[in-house]
Amino acid sequence: MSKRFGPKAFLMGGAALSTLVSLCPPVSGSSALAKTPTHSATKSHRHPVAPAPKVTTGHTLSAARRTSIISRSGPEEMRVTGTTPTGQSVMNPSTPVHGTAQVTVVSGSQLLATGQTNVMQALAQASASITSPPQSGVGNSGFIQTMQLRGQSADDTLILVNGHRRHIGANFNANAGPNWGTEPTDISLIPISAIDHIEVITEGASALYGQDALAGAVNIVLKQRTHGGSINFQNSGFYAGDGQALNGYADWATALGKNGGYLDLAAQVTHQLPTNRSGLFVGQLYPAGDSREETANRDVQRGLGIPKSTLETLSENMSVPLGENLDLYSTSTFSHRKAHVAETYRSAGNSLTNIDLWPNGDQPYIGMDQYDFETDNGIKARKFGFAWDAYVNYGRDDQAYSTLDSNNISLGDASPRDFYDGKTITSELSTGLRGSRSFHTSWLPKPISLRFGGEYRRDTFQMTGGDEDSWIGLGATDHAGNVPLAVTNRGRDIYDGNVNLDFYVTKKWEWSLGGRATSYSHLATVTTGSIGTRYNFNKHWAIRASINTGYRPPTLGQTYYFYNAPFATYAVDQLPNSSAAAKALGAGHIKGEYSRNYSIGIDATPLKDWNVTANLYYIAINDRLASTTTLGGTGVADILAASGLNNVTYASYYTNPVNTQTYGGDVDTNYTLHTKRAGTFRFDFTFNYSDNEIRSRNKTPSVLANMGLSTFNTYAEEMLLHSAPKNRENLTVNWNYGKWNVMVQEQRYGSIIFLASPTAAPMEQRPAFLTNMSVSYKILPKWSVTVGANNLGNKYPTRVPKATAAPLFNEYKYAYYSPYGFNGGMYYIQTGLTF
Repeated sequence: MSKRFGPKAFLMGGAALSTLVSLCPPVSGSSALAKTPTHSATKSHRHPVAPAPKVTTGHTLSAARRTSIISRSGPEEMRVTGTTPTGQSVMNPSTPVHGTAQVTVVSGSQLLATGQTNVMQALAQASASITSPPQSGVGNSGFIQTMQLRGQSADDTLILVNGHRRHIGANFNANAGPNWGTEPTDISLIPISAIDHIEVITEGASALYGQDALAGAVNIVLKQRTHGGSINFQNSGFYAGDGQALNGYADWATALGKNGGYLDLAAQVTHQLPTNRSGLFVGQLYPAGDSREETANRDVQRGLGIPKSTLETLSENMSVPLGENLDLYSTSTFSHRKAHVAETYRSAGNSLTNIDLWPNGDQPYIGMDQYDFETDNGIKARKFGFAWDAYVNYGRDDQAYSTLDSNNISLGDASPRDFYDGKTITSELSTGLRGSRSFHTSWLPKPISLRFGGEYRRDTFQMTGGDEDSWIGLGATDHAGNVPLAVTNRGRDIYDGNVNLDFYVTKKWEWSLGGRATSYSHLATVTTGSIGTRYNFNKHWAIRASINTGYRPPTLGQTYYFYNAPFATYAVDQLPNSSAAAKALGAGHIKGEYSRNYSIGIDATPLKDWNVTANLYYIAINDRLASTTTLGGTGVADILAASGLNNVTYASYYTNPVNTQTYGGDVDTNYTLHTKRAGTFRFDFTFNYSDNEIRSRNKTPSVLANMGLSTFNTYAEEMLLHSAPKNRENLTVNWNYGKWNVMVQEQRYGSIIFLASPTAAPMEQRPAFLTNMSVSYKILPKWSVTVGANNLGNKYPTRVPKATAAPLFNEYKYAYYSPYGFNGGMYYIQTGLTF
């Protein structure tokens, strides 16, 4: 896939093609804004065939040209009217729902109906294609909830907001779990009240949507209204009596001028108290001979539970007409989050506990103080027969870490109890120009849609040092601060160009072609391509197929992250791939992932109000990015010491150990039943199956092979392949009757493999059925109350066997990365006002 030419040549080719196209006659009315369909906020299905024109709520250029958006009883319901030509315009933030790619739409009202407190949890509950454990890992991997689309890595899904790439987070998930070694975007930092709908694009089409879209893309489209708003409050808790949460969210919209301008503001504040499902402590609580050992309370562990957190997030989405064919737009978010994740309990009998400071032992916590913002500003215009989008986007995530309620045993009684551990910071600056145009030819039955663009992006990754007390000697117990060797400030430059064509060879047969070239300052220039086709047999049946290649580079965190974890008699280092120590252990130049994606599917409306989409897919990924297993032994320790890392006995680094393949399929169907006396019933069923396999293994470095070591052992393989369920099913019934609404959802999660530690025996968590239910009543036309429960039957995962849990002090009664959590049933009550 690598080529010896840069993106400049690719962009020049695109410019030449654009010039040629400009000589062709434009589509009738091309002086108006070219648009593609957006999605009603009350629907979540794809229309199978596209014979009837739709409209968009995209950026507008004048009152005469804008589509009419009629707000109805609440902020989540709207009706849209208008027309649209073939293809997708750069003016529109939405993705066409009927075309050669599979797009599933989840409305804002559906997200709110889940009763979940953030976007990530709500989307995972609404879509069977997405798995997102409430707690993805332990330690710092428990701060951020991550998603797996079609069973792939959290980094293999591209996140877009209004069609533009969103920056990744600063939290590098260094601990084992479904998100092991990932550094993905955190969508929970967007207020749930700001969202009009979310488009889940289940096509590995990097050429169409951008690099990183190996599993697909998620496009979050924000509200673009000119009036109205809402205020909502929710209180929730778990049946066990803990985990109380208060959640408030609101939005407000106003018109800017009289020519279609708008301003949408949204805010959300969530305060989550912790849960605890840890087992009773097994082991020595007090020093030998202490009489308290026999009668001591052993309910002291807090590691298996949702962390305490507070999140405040704001957003604005704005468009201002500057002239007849010119709009200024701005989309920004700002978030602040504080969270405390419990670490391993340290008893008074533990050699790392200073009993003068903690005479009864201590429960350490990792604290995170996060500030995240992004602002995307640009101009959309129509000039020279083309629609244009010129933009500058900057995002930054700043996370400061601390170790709380701990000690540094090396400092004796002079040790502080709380430590500042340093920061990780990521940023992304992108600026680009996109263009689109639809035009007629004499030899095709419908207009050709052309879309092209070029972008420059600057990525940075930074780690700052912790206070000396946090890392000197054995460091703060359970989580030492960043040592001086970890301090780094890295960046890379990226140049990206793409061209996409959409056309019909007959009135019923659609084709799409896409190409993208991307050049990285520290990697090769890569090209990816996409071919898709769709045939509409009639108004009710269509078939589509696509072939895509994709590429995802390693994040800068995956390349340069360094962490030292000292223990009483040994230390474990996560080494940067580029470090001398990693090179001495056989680390080669880290590569990106290349993918091939094949899919075939149908779209159908067998009966009125019955929609069906179904797909079969195959995903092959070469050079999967993953951490090596923990490498240890006398030979490893000697190599580390020779590289200047004294007293370090174990190490790992990020590399490309295996090549994988995924076979899968999904179904999405819905039916709406209208009755004269009993109201309206909506039935939804979604299903996804993903079977991950290792296709082949890359060669183990000779230095490791000579010591009898492997870069990727069974523990790492199981985490990669089986930490998420192979299959998920959702069946939802929604009943509207007058002022009442009742929703019942039955979910099934397939089995997973849980490994408590590298030396623990694998355990199968059995499949589970969960029931979610809510009842809503409109007290007044603009005031509603909802009472609901998720996991109504209080289902818990399979218990971890005692023999497996005991070596870890019996902390893990359940799999900490269970896809539906381990906290049992949750109840909630909501109330909302619209205006």
